[in-house]
Amino acid sequence: MTKQKHTTKITYKSIEQSLNKDYKKSLAEYIWNGFDANAKQVSIIYDANQLGYFHKLHIEDNGVGIDINTIDQTFGQFLDSQKQVSNTHNGIVKGKKGKGRFSFIGFCNQAIWKTTFRQGNKQLSYDILLNKGTLPSFETSNNISSKTKKTGTTVEFNDFTELTADLLENEDFFDFLTAEFGWYLFLNRNENYALNVNNIYVDYKDVIEYSVSDNFKYGNHEFKIDFVKWKRNIGDKYYYYFLNDSLKIVDRQHTSFNNKTEDFHHSVYINSPYFDNFLPSSKEDSNPTFNELGNTKNDRTFKALIQYLNHLVAEQEKNFVREKKAEKLIEDFRRKNIFPKFRNNSYDRIREKDLENVVKEIYCLNPKIFQGLKDQQSKTIVGFLNLLLDSEQRDNILTILESLIDLSDEERLEFAKVLEDTKVIHITALINELKNRFNTVTILKKLVIELEKFTNERDHIQKVIENNYWLFGEQYHLVSADVNFETTLNNYLSFIESGKKEKSYLTSKNKLKRPDIFIARKIQSNEVINDELSIEENIIVELKRPTVVIGKEQYDQIEAYIRFIISEPQFNSELRKWKLILIGKSVDEWIKDKYESQKNKGKKFLVESVKNYEIYAMKWDDLFKIFEIRHKHLIENLDFKETVIENLMESGDIKELPFILTKSATG
Repeated sequence: MTKQKHTTKITYKSIEQSLNKDYKKSLAEYIWNGFDANAKQVSIIYDANQLGYFHKLHIEDNGVGIDINTIDQTFGQFLDSQKQVSNTHNGIVKGKKGKGRFSFIGFCNQAIWKTTFRQGNKQLSYDILLNKGTLPSFETSNNISSKTKKTGTTVEFNDFTELTADLLENEDFFDFLTAEFGWYLFLNRNENYALNVNNIYVDYKDVIEYSVSDNFKYGNHEFKIDFVKWKRNIGDKYYYYFLNDSLKIVDRQHTSFNNKTEDFHHSVYINSPYFDNFLPSSKEDSNPTFNELGNTKNDRTFKALIQYLNHLVAEQEKNFVREKKAEKLIEDFRRKNIFPKFRNNSYDRIREKDLENVVKEIYCLNPKIFQGLKDQQSKTIVGFLNLLLDSEQRDNILTILESLIDLSDEERLEFAKVLEDTKVIHITALINELKNRFNTVTILKKLVIELEKFTNERDHIQKVIENNYWLFGEQYHLVSADVNFETTLNNYLSFIESGKKEKSYLTSKNKLKRPDIFIARKIQSNEVINDELSIEENIIVELKRPTVVIGKEQYDQIEAYIRFIISEPQFNSELRKWKLILIGKSVDEWIKDKYESQKNKGKKFLVESVKNYEIYAMKWDDLFKIFEIRHKHLIENLDFKETVIENLMESGDIKELPFILTKSATG
């Protein structure tokens, strides 16, 4: 067949001025042309020398080809393409403007289309030639009957001016392709659609963070929904895409979450036979007569669908903010010391968690509350929230929030529920903690009273106490348990000096003595104890098995501890306060006389007070009564039972019971 020249109705200058000069976007135009022609497979194929200059570069697809009978209406038009939504598989035609075929002029001088299309019962093939220098004219040639039964188009590029192979081999190019085509490949993932570059497939999963499938039914209509959270932005807006039963997109609509939350990149695809007879957005769709021609955005089904979709995306947004943004906010607040200081005990950890949960939920409700604030402003808000949570004014947080931001009725109800839920969680955690403590005290009673013949210090009492040192105060940190003084000293200095690593050594023979429990706390700056400025408060507890009566011998042992401590330069500052506690089943008359000698100090169980240290002697029952007095009201109202403990007591050899109970108390 002889060559046939065709002239477009445009000028070269108008083509050049309208085209994108970015090679990535230029090549994307040809890929979209392939998908717009109903192709399922599109491939970029190239070969280059060591310097990166191309021997060949072409893009091929297995679409329907280009019908020569309409060539003047396709290649002959510009900014007025003949492509129609009804003629494409996906409905969203990327090549609507008809200018993509001219994009080659940004990186080479010639493009040749080798295309095969179906005409009746046979396939015809021919070539289309465009030269940069002779635009706007183009040529067709080699119009022949094709032996192949496959249709499709290959676009060959020649005489390159700007493009080299290294630009197609780098990560940027593949990132661009996944962002540009990832949504389309995901949409058609069940139809085996694919895009590859020299047999390396562009994986839509590289750009998808996660996806969620859902279903919605309204009347007789069912909708399959795919929510996609993208790893990065793939466009300037976020859409609901409406697909008919053939998976063609018939329309789209902005979600109500465009730019509301930073990095919440998303798309939603809705597939249903409902959209087989759907009329896309139009100025006429408010006309009742027009509505009778098919389903529109004005009917009840569509409005109910949009309401459901908005709720679905709202939930996904909240999950995103809660899991990614809110967690990061909490981490930043911890790092910057925005949260108030909480003591290292289980009660305070529950309070701390409660505050974090409320801050997190407020942020999820409206992230702007904590955005753009200086650290001191954040501290003020968080500190104020903590005061409200610790008081009876918890519910007033909602009233205060409403004065800061506009809350919808739904948001108001939601946050009221959050406050109630976090309150319930907080209370439940406290009750569970109290129940665990009640069980621990009950177990100790069994060990030192009912099982005194079989209970010893190291295997039973020691282990229970070191795991439950809260019995001596919520504010303390466990420094050591049943280790020698040299190890204790190093643990102590590491705690006091926030992670000191250089090891200290003791020379005294007493360094191998092993205090049972050593707990300590750092005093806050300028805190005053007993009218004196201190820097630390320390407690050493010496535990005695139930059969031992506490007297002078035991007193002398613990006094030797304090004499050794205050003789060591690294321990002996008078600003360090020391409390030493002896605990046993009973005390003798010598100890009772010591109580009398210290009676004027007004401190229960005190037997000695000298300079910066005090020595106390307590009976186990004293410790149990203190716990009961502190928690009497709660224990009586909650009516804790000893059923679990009694069941343990009824099982096994009585000699083994101390081990069974100890294991239960230490977790």
